[in-house]
Amino acid sequence: MFGIGVPELILILVIGLVVFGPGKLPEVGRAVGKSIREFKKATTAVTEELDAAPEKPRREAKAEAKAEEPAKTEAK
Repeated sequence: MFGIGVPELILILVIGLVVFGPGKLPEVGRAVGKSIREFKKATTAVTEELDAAPEKPRREAKAEAKAEEPAKTEAK
């Protein structure tokens, strides 16, 4: 995903252990995991909203066109 191999991952974990200590490391890991999860949810929601946005005007335009068709034929 990020191009991180096993040696790099071990180095990051060792640095984290030295900086935060063994007591705080699980808390930091949970916080990072929650942050990543929330970020993914937010990006998914924005992506779905952007994908659905162009469809709404098209649907409304089609509905208006269908509503106008019988009115035009009745007027003739």
